[in-house]
Amino acid sequence: MKMDSFMTKLLLIDDDRALLRALEIGLGAKGYETASCKTAKDGLAQAVNFAPDLILLDIGLPDLNGIDFCRKLRAFSEMPILVLSAAEDEAQKVAALDAGADDYVTKPFGMAELEARIRVALRHAKWRSNLSEKPTMTVGTISVDLEKRLVTNCGIEVPLTGKEFDLLVYLARNFGKVYTHHQILRDIWGRGYGDETHYLRVYINRLRKKLGDPEGKIIKTKPGIGYQLFDATEES
Repeated sequence: MKMDSFMTKLLLIDDDRALLRALEIGLGAKGYETASCKTAKDGLAQAVNFAPDLILLDIGLPDLNGIDFCRKLRAFSEMPILVLSAAEDEAQKVAALDAGADDYVTKPFGMAELEARIRVALRHAKWRSNLSEKPTMTVGTISVDLEKRLVTNCGIEVPLTGKEFDLLVYLARNFGKVYTHHQILRDIWGRGYGDETHYLRVYINRLRKKLGDPEGKIIKTKPGIGYQLFDATEES
């Protein structure tokens, strides 16, 4: 994954011509190479032909909604998707993340905020692509030894229960990706627990306490959506 902005390719998918033009100008001025399209069909084709490093996707497309676009793209690619959505579209944000989107930006947004989110998403995608099946994962000050099932923070061992360890590993493997309550519960506890958000809340609070993260700077809460593991030592 190419990390210098002048080498980075962004695919913009939105049927709002004015917004597309503003994004092309604003991101182009920052050195990004952009391609744009107004339909999901063209977006899927460009995902193959243009081979972007990241996709900026509007949820409301004329031919196919952004949620279905995410599902179709995930059938053949893991390239990061940053969803652009209106503030009132919370349910659609959740659905897009469930379908494979990595993060979201709420409209209206400033160019500085958008570029910061793009940089973070690209860094996280690069980290995940380099992870492979390494026996040890490191996110900021946290180190996870998968073989020994051992967690340390700043070199100090953090005793975790089996389920707490599984939850941390799950978030670490998908570092930087926003995961919904339903996704985490389904994948860690099983499909029958998909709506038991109180289970998840209890375990997240336990993890935060043991990791010395009472303010949620490492395990970030996305209100009404889910959680995201973050490197508290990095700058946007």
